[in-house]
Amino acid sequence: MPDLTLTLTDMAHGGLALGRDKGGRAIFVPYAIPGETVRVHVPDDRRGFARAELLEVLQPSSDRVTPRCRHFGICGNCHFQHMTYAAQLRAKDDATRDQLTRVGGLKNPPLRPILPAPEVYGYRAETALFPADEGGLGYWSPVERRIFRVAECPILAPALEAALPDLDVDLPGLRRLSLRLGDDEELLAALEIEDVEPPELLVDFPVSVSIVLPDHTAASLIGDPYLLRTIGGREFRFSPGVPYPVNPAAAELWAGIILELSELAPDDTVLENPGGAGWLTATLAARAAQVIAIEANPDAVADAADNLDAFDNVAIYQGTEEEVFPALDAEPDVVLLRTGLYRLEEGLSPAAFRLLERLRPRRRVVITGEVGALAKDAKRLVKIGYRPVAFQPVDLTPQGFWVEVVSVWRK
Repeated sequence: MPDLTLTLTDMAHGGLALGRDKGGRAIFVPYAIPGETVRVHVPDDRRGFARAELLEVLQPSSDRVTPRCRHFGICGNCHFQHMTYAAQLRAKDDATRDQLTRVGGLKNPPLRPILPAPEVYGYRAETALFPADEGGLGYWSPVERRIFRVAECPILAPALEAALPDLDVDLPGLRRLSLRLGDDEELLAALEIEDVEPPELLVDFPVSVSIVLPDHTAASLIGDPYLLRTIGGREFRFSPGVPYPVNPAAAELWAGIILELSELAPDDTVLENPGGAGWLTATLAARAAQVIAIEANPDAVADAADNLDAFDNVAIYQGTEEEVFPALDAEPDVVLLRTGLYRLEEGLSPAAFRLLERLRPRRRVVITGEVGALAKDAKRLVKIGYRPVAFQPVDLTPQGFWVEVVSVWRK
């Protein structure tokens, strides 16, 4: 198919600008900005839409900037480094509204303007790396369809980025290495390998090392078995396989929004799932009369028990949603459900929907998650008798297209 010249009009979820050919077919273009005129190559595709390759920007937007990272355009972690941050926020606002209306089927959703992140670079306290084709560790490239060795990553916290050149792991069967940064710039590397037998390791720079098993529990190999991270003025420990606040500063902002929208009262009972390591549980427990936290990961439960030792109004139930939800006889005032902690695209489970059908929370249901998954859940929430009260997008991942949304529902 010959190359096309398009004027782009909108931004779709996934970091792709949208234009239309003469026949009205939707053409999605990466690394472009609404308002730009571009030349693209469109594959021979007879569907009602196509993803194009950007060849040339003929008329650039005033929002276009020079990307900071040499890997931008190859790496799959960033999608918006070519845009000013103000333009990124507008794109995420537009994509959120599109997802809730087109995918979620909501007319005029009560959508608030997106809240910006405190920092747009140097904010990530965790990264996942994979064995690169040329040796060493790297990131997945959706463009080249391979893992490439990463030399820099400016969205990482500086101390984490500085460790990248020292990471050269020669370990047969390594699938993934997660690297986390603690309060005092301690590093913890979590290995996921084909064999569950712990390997023998030697390291030549200061880092703790653990092996993470398929059930997200971990065994320490070298150094400390967990990291310490201060959030909202409190110190919390996180074991290697337990969900970690990737953007700690924005996580505090996100927690504040949950408190605001849930309208917690001092005599309220809150049901939280999953509880994770308990850092958000602590925020809720400081405001509510009681918090019931549910968590399946034994390491997370152990972390939470330690992190929440100062609170006498928290009950932690260890088990899966399928195990715990049917036996719950609590009548919570507020239900808080968090999705995507272990897989970003993961929405509410069948067990969670059954729980929401059975419960009639006296105040509110708060559901947080990436907007793509939330939009898919919205249709079913309406079908089982819930109506949306508010949607508050929060930018936890500047330079990426993902949008975290705190949503409030009433039955």
